[in-house]
Amino acid sequence: MTPQPPTEVPRLNLAPKLNRPLSLLNPLDYVRLLYWVFYFPQALRWYVDTFGGGYSLSTNLSRRKRLEILRTNSTQRLLLLQGLLLTLGIPALLARGLEQFQIAIDWPGVAFGVVLGMTLSIVLSVMYGAAFGVAFGVAFGVTSGVAYGVTYGMGFNTADSVAYGVSLGIAGGLAFGVAGGVAFGMAFGVTSGVAFGMAFGVTSGVAGGMAGGVAGDVTGGLISGVAYGVVLSAAFLRPDSYLVGILARFPKEIFPSLAGATPLPIPWVKPALKKWLKNDWEVGVDNVNELLAYSLQFAAVIQTTTDLLDRLPNDQVIYRISKLAENPFDWDLIRLSSARFHPRPLKGRLRTDTPAHAAAAGFWLLHDRAPAAASQAFAVVRTYLYGEEMHALAVSLALFETAKNASAIAAIDPPNFPEAPSLRPVTWRAMQRFCYVISDAKTVVGSVSRTARAFASNRALGELKHILDYVHEVPEAERQLIEDIARQWRNALLDEASKVGQVKVEQPVKNPYVVGDPVEGELFVGREDILRQLEELWLMGRQMQSVVLYGHRRMGKTSILRNAAKTVGSGLRLVYVNMLRSASATSMSDVLIAITDEMAEMLNVPAPNDTDLIEQPTRTFDRYLKRVIDGLAEQETLIIAIDEFEKIEALIDAEKLSPDFIAYLRGLVQMSPKLGFAFAGLHTLEEMTQDYFNPFFASVIPIRVGFLQEGAVQQLLANPNPEFPLDYRREALARIYQLTAGQPYLTQLVGFQLVRRFNDQVFEQGHKRENVFTVEDVAIVTEDPEFFNRGRYYFTGVWDQAGRDIPHQQAILQTLAPHGGGLSLKDLKKQTQLDDSPLNDALKILQRHDVVRVRDNQAQILVELFRRWLLLQRSPNH
Repeated sequence: MTPQPPTEVPRLNLAPKLNRPLSLLNPLDYVRLLYWVFYFPQALRWYVDTFGGGYSLSTNLSRRKRLEILRTNSTQRLLLLQGLLLTLGIPALLARGLEQFQIAIDWPGVAFGVVLGMTLSIVLSVMYGAAFGVAFGVAFGVTSGVAYGVTYGMGFNTADSVAYGVSLGIAGGLAFGVAGGVAFGMAFGVTSGVAFGMAFGVTSGVAGGMAGGVAGDVTGGLISGVAYGVVLSAAFLRPDSYLVGILARFPKEIFPSLAGATPLPIPWVKPALKKWLKNDWEVGVDNVNELLAYSLQFAAVIQTTTDLLDRLPNDQVIYRISKLAENPFDWDLIRLSSARFHPRPLKGRLRTDTPAHAAAAGFWLLHDRAPAAASQAFAVVRTYLYGEEMHALAVSLALFETAKNASAIAAIDPPNFPEAPSLRPVTWRAMQRFCYVISDAKTVVGSVSRTARAFASNRALGELKHILDYVHEVPEAERQLIEDIARQWRNALLDEASKVGQVKVEQPVKNPYVVGDPVEGELFVGREDILRQLEELWLMGRQMQSVVLYGHRRMGKTSILRNAAKTVGSGLRLVYVNMLRSASATSMSDVLIAITDEMAEMLNVPAPNDTDLIEQPTRTFDRYLKRVIDGLAEQETLIIAIDEFEKIEALIDAEKLSPDFIAYLRGLVQMSPKLGFAFAGLHTLEEMTQDYFNPFFASVIPIRVGFLQEGAVQQLLANPNPEFPLDYRREALARIYQLTAGQPYLTQLVGFQLVRRFNDQVFEQGHKRENVFTVEDVAIVTEDPEFFNRGRYYFTGVWDQAGRDIPHQQAILQTLAPHGGGLSLKDLKKQTQLDDSPLNDALKILQRHDVVRVRDNQAQILVELFRRWLLLQRSPNH
């Protein structure tokens, strides 16, 4: 059986087909306006939206503002004038026509109805806008003008009273019906008006009948009042429009022309809409909005969409409702998808008893700016596709909404955001900017530095401005809530910014960045995870654990050792020994002398005699170390940190140290529970394949030292010390991270060069510039040959290391260098002409040393600046 092609869903376009404003002198435009009022009232709202500066029924606008709009907006002003002319002319023409059929007309009655309609047009236009005023005034003025003329012409007996009630019912019903079409564009509001109209009509009729009974015609008053109420309600329902809708099926253009003015469900609308939504949900949703905007078929639309939502598979519910809530013409569609009228006690209230009801409630509550309640609704569907994301969004917004001042903003600990891809990517970008604001608010509130607070507040206000500038791109459900939070936070931070003031730079900036030397103090950031491991190993166990810190060159291992004693705990005594100073050692005695000298200086315990260390090195050192340990306070422990540990390997290879030295160190590690060692070097112990290192495997814990995270890079650069008077654009910080991948030495070098350039520009060359580094500043300093000359120690160190151990590493790097976006493993193998085994072995080492990243069968040099240095080395002019 041949599969049938999918049914193409027609895309409704029910808006009026008019590409110009109505003309005051064109008679056909008056016919068009009259037809709009009685059979297509939604067109008036469209007309003002399209040509008149936008339709608004908001009662928040004052009468003075409405008058100002009518005075300054020529299109709305002319629309009101055209409506008044219609109200004046049409009843007169109709009354004259009725006189030709020998029907008595009371012309003062006609004038009374016309004046009443014109007055209502003007008053309602000022109160609610020209579209609403013209719709109500013309409908009421035309019908009531004729009604008053006919009924006053008849006189007032019982039958005439009935005719009078019928006439006024038609006038009032049509007026309220068409005005409802303009105001709501949906049947829900109008249908509510029907019930009100019937109740009001019958009640006022009875009251009028009783009053009339006092005057002498009780029966006429009662019948007239009841007739008024019944006909008023019927006029709301527009049976003429309903009959046209039954007789004329879509896609004939008669539907939007004549059948869109009735709130009664036209029979073919529901099955057609159901078919469209099933075949193409997105086009079907567009058609839903067309029907809501340009007809009064709201009851049919809500019943069809909610029935389909209830039948959707659970994992489709959130996505489908999000499309429904993307840009709905009427948000009551979403609300009633959860709070459907039902005979149970939950009638009229939001429901979360099914996935569809809960999801619809969640989106409606976001729109209604009730994120805490929305989070409860989304919790019901949290396990479904996109449920966790929407729950996290609602929880985050509820958290953000409660922050009314800078201190409250700074205290926020935002929940985790979902990983891409997500249902609301634009929203999550805005949420990420809110997190940047929270980070900066912590500095604004907690820093003692006026400079740091000033820059942090400026950065935060910049992020909030960006959110507000692009809030129109956020999905409509959460748009207003995000805008409100951004304005609330902006006002809170503006108060703080006014207290801080501006920062002026009047003398050269002292460069806070450290290039080459170990980083200590406030610049030592981003190693909390490693320090936490050391704290667990050194302070929380029964005995000290020895560790080896391994990583590539200039990764910050020395800085960690130098800062560990200050950050891990006051009871830790740390002796730092750099083996580079023992590079010329010729024996074990030389190494032990270097260690005891550092211990004596740090611990104030006199070192043993050099002669004793030369003649009996191990025994003398053991006795000295025991004396040091015995001199520690009860809660104190000792770490001997040996940096550049690979130099010991070099001394052993040069036969200046015996391989037994490693076994001796292992014995020292086990000497006392109050003693531990920290070794730092380029290799992990697993990479040290010589047999004499095997005894270490069971007693030393390896800890890898990698690159800094992006947040640590931003913190290091933007806040190097409390009084740093310069700042960075957020984009500049992101660019530095892209170039360095968080390599600590290069990060410091970029900051160092930026400050040097600033001082040169401002104080040497006399140029005026902002105290803020931009992406352009970063590009200039990182493209300067001086930058690569200053960073040569890192670049050449990485390159030289790639020339050792496993072969072919340098060949791989040279092949990858021209390809900034990386190279497939297939192409890399082809260009290097390496077999799988040597290629994989070399790539494994390059990955371990943080030089190359392999992901999705694509190899790429990890640090962009190192890749550029490689290209410079290949340049013939270099």
